[in-house]
Amino acid sequence: MHKVRCLSGANLAKVFRGLSMRRKSSAGRRSAPLGSRILNNPDDVFKHNMWDHVQWTEEEKENARQKAQENSSVQIPLKEQGTFDTEAEQYWDKFYEMHQNKFFKDRKWLFLEFPELLPSKSQATTRRQGDQQTKTLLPTGTDMESETRHCDHRDASPQHTRTSDYPRACQGVSVEKNEDDIHTPSFPGQHASFRILEVGCGVGNSVFPIVNTIKETDAFVYCCDFSPCAIQLVKNHPDYDDSMCHAFVHDICDEMASFPFPLQSLDVIVAVFVLSSIHPERVQGVVNRLSTYLKHGGIFLFRDYGRYDFTQLRFKKGRCLSENFYTRGDGTCVYFFTEEEVHDLFSIAGLEELQNLEDRRLQVNRGKKVAMHRVWMQSKYRKPFPPLPS
Repeated sequence: MHKVRCLSGANLAKVFRGLSMRRKSSAGRRSAPLGSRILNNPDDVFKHNMWDHVQWTEEEKENARQKAQENSSVQIPLKEQGTFDTEAEQYWDKFYEMHQNKFFKDRKWLFLEFPELLPSKSQATTRRQGDQQTKTLLPTGTDMESETRHCDHRDASPQHTRTSDYPRACQGVSVEKNEDDIHTPSFPGQHASFRILEVGCGVGNSVFPIVNTIKETDAFVYCCDFSPCAIQLVKNHPDYDDSMCHAFVHDICDEMASFPFPLQSLDVIVAVFVLSSIHPERVQGVVNRLSTYLKHGGIFLFRDYGRYDFTQLRFKKGRCLSENFYTRGDGTCVYFFTEEEVHDLFSIAGLEELQNLEDRRLQVNRGKKVAMHRVWMQSKYRKPFPPLPS
């Protein structure tokens, strides 16, 4: 049982004093709600389970830094570290075999924080019924709090393209021949006008909230995980519908692995608490490869653990693999990001920043009367359009 530090009245007062500064500094940068429950009175701390936009005091920052330094002072020997990378699939498969779909809850907050997951109202349309032709969607775009997505379908997969144009993206995808004897790649979701990919989907805690929300639109969801057990659980879910969702086993760290859709065919990629499970030295390559599947104007949505989150601070000595990278008792791993690292990660991949911030909250266990600092990263990056010819 991990020991949790309860914030004292004095510390809660310091948190309270920092709130107004946090609200002023973040107001101009936020383009998504990130919660709106503000602790205006320290005496109210145990009235709710979570408080938003909590500013840390300098003392709390220093305590967190020292705690992380202490629990990373003893690292797992290098000769033993390799198994956590090479056998990661097995560790996660065992995790899902043990917990099935009982461990994580559905992410009902998705559309509040990531409205980009929904086609705009002008795009929504009735799905194809019988032989009735589905209406074509308008260009991708969601307008929220003055954030405009400059997306269109100039880079959508052409209807008639030679298979050789997709050297690896369409391996394993069947090829049809039309009357003009021109090869057309055929892939799941080919006729959708709005395509979403979730990487590291687990048992579908993001997938099914998305699927159940886009039913009456011409959208399609792809979801992958390298755990065969997790993907089977997704396919066994009563809401799984292969006419609007395609789940498949895939290791996003495998440079040679192919996706069941072409390059530049996705409107949105979602990575929620997945990149942190990958060795830090491999993450850049993963983001680089994934970004090639976005259309110009497509959005990469990211949410994951932030530096000095309570999860990091409660690790004990001997669980650290490298700086800010740890392994849990079940063999799964987790890394804790900073704003600067996230920015570099996506910028190097050629994407432009729409949002990149730390989501700092105070999580409360009202029964035990303890409060914990949570830190998550939330980011949105867009694939820019190529420059117009002069």
